[in-house]
Amino acid sequence: MSTKTNNNQHHKYFMSLALLQAKRMIGNTSDNPSVGCVITQNGNLIASGVTNFCGRPHAEHQAIKSCKKNFGNTNLYVTLEPCSNFGKTPPCVNLIIKNKIKKVFFAIKDPDIRSYNKSSVSFKKANIKVDDQLKYPEVKKFYRSYISYKDKKLPFVTSKIAISKDFKTISNKSRFITNFYSRSRVHLLRSLNDCILTSSETIIKDNPLLNCRINGLENRSPAIIVLDRNNRIPIKSKIFDEKNTVKTIVFYNRENPKKFKILKNKKIKFYKISIDNKKKFDLKKVLIKIKELGYSRVFVESGAKLTENFLKKKLINDFYVFISKYSLKNNGSGSVKNFFNFFLKNRTKNLEKIYLFGDKLITYRIK
Repeated sequence: MSTKTNNNQHHKYFMSLALLQAKRMIGNTSDNPSVGCVITQNGNLIASGVTNFCGRPHAEHQAIKSCKKNFGNTNLYVTLEPCSNFGKTPPCVNLIIKNKIKKVFFAIKDPDIRSYNKSSVSFKKANIKVDDQLKYPEVKKFYRSYISYKDKKLPFVTSKIAISKDFKTISNKSRFITNFYSRSRVHLLRSLNDCILTSSETIIKDNPLLNCRINGLENRSPAIIVLDRNNRIPIKSKIFDEKNTVKTIVFYNRENPKKFKILKNKKIKFYKISIDNKKKFDLKKVLIKIKELGYSRVFVESGAKLTENFLKKKLINDFYVFISKYSLKNNGSGSVKNFFNFFLKNRTKNLEKIYLFGDKLITYRIK
C-alpha cells in the first residue's frame, strides 16, 4: 500500500470522528447545520467540538476553545466548509487563521451562498493548507437534509406511520399497533428533528405529549406545530399543559380570541394561515411558514389522512413505516393499503429494513 493511500486512510479516520460529533446534534441546531470538528497535533487527537443547541457556537469554535494546547503543527478536520460570513457570530475562518492552524480538511463545500467556496481563498492567503478533496460519501449523505433545505424553499420532511400486517392504522382493542421497540424508535426519530407537525385530529383523539421520552434525550424534544384550522383543540390538552416545556405553535384560520388569551399566557404561539378553495390548509404554504420560523427538519407525526395528503403533494423526503407482525382484521380500521400501493410502488428507494423484535421498520426515500 502506498504512502498516499495510508495518508488518505489516516485523514478519513479523523473525518469519521468529526462526523460522529456532528451526528450527536442533528435536529437540534435550528436552521444551522450540525457540524463536527476534531483537531489533531502530530497525528494525535487533541480537541473536538460540535455545533451547539440552536446552532451556536459553531463546531470549530467549540473545538478550538476547548483546547489548552498551542496549535503548532495541527490539522483541523471539519465535516462542512467553515463559515466565512459575519452573522450572530464571527466567521470560523477568522478564528482558525487567528490560531494558526497548519492545515484544514473539510468534506463538502457549504451550500450557503454566504460561505460557498470562500474559505479556501482566505486560508491560502494566510498560508494555511486546505484539502477539500477528501472523498467521504457518508458526510454528503449526512447533509442531505441541509443541502435540500438550502436549495429549496421548504424544510426537509420526514414522516412515519404505524400499521398492522394487514395495513390497518387503528386498533379497536388497543391504543398501540406496534410494540415497545417500535415506539421507542419513534422517540429517537423525534430527537433527530427540530419540530413535529401534527393535526388537530391527532391531538383530540389521542391527547399525546409528543415529547422525547428516552433517558438522556429528554432535552432533545422538538417543538410541536399543530394544524388546527378551526381552533378545535381543547385547552386542557397535554401539549398546552404548563408543565410541558416543549415550545408549542398552533397554525389556525378561524379566530378564537378568548382561547388565544388563555393560551398566550401559557406562551403558546399562534399563526394564522390561509386556506385554499377547499377550505384546507395548503401544505406547501405550511412548510414555507415553518421554514420562516427557523425550523429545518420537520417530523410529520399524525394519522393516515394527513400523511396521505403529504404523500399526494410529494412533500415527504424520508418515510418510516413501522409494521406490526399481527393482522387486526375486523378489530382494526383505517386501512392505507390502496394509497401505499399507489404512492410507494416504483416511486421510492428503500433505504433500509430493520427488524424490531417482531415488528419491522422499512425506511423509504421519497425524494
